[in-house]
Amino acid sequence: MVEWTDFERATIQEIFSKIDSGVVGPAAISRCLIVYPWTQRYFGSFGNLYNAAAITSNPKVAAHGKVVIAGLEKALKNMDDIKNTYKDLSVLHSEKLRVDPDNFNLLADCLTIVVASQMGQAFTADVQAAFQKFLAVVVASLRKQYH
Repeated sequence: MVEWTDFERATIQEIFSKIDSGVVGPAAISRCLIVYPWTQRYFGSFGNLYNAAAITSNPKVAAHGKVVIAGLEKALKNMDDIKNTYKDLSVLHSEKLRVDPDNFNLLADCLTIVVASQMGQAFTADVQAAFQKFLAVVVASLRKQYH
């Protein structure tokens, strides 16, 4: 079980209260698909992903970005049991979708960059540390079902 300080809990709650999930999710998934083009192989049904403009304007990419943020908000509501909260999602990604688990780290990095750009100077080193700890727990939970 992860130990969360009061500061970490409050900080993560505050981050999610300040960000625009309709912007952050799509921006993070778009960034991941552009910067790490090999991640596109899991999104074959999304249509045109041939260049940055196509990716950032793709409604399926935007919709999936919103799904990612909704998943993070679910983790936020269950911070003391993220691994169990993500059990089914881990099984889905490992057994059905067969997503390379390293991609979760790549997306977490992209989320951090996008959130930092949204928050500006409020994204201090302490805020970043709390956010990245949260994302590390989420990533570990998603990787749990992998063999």
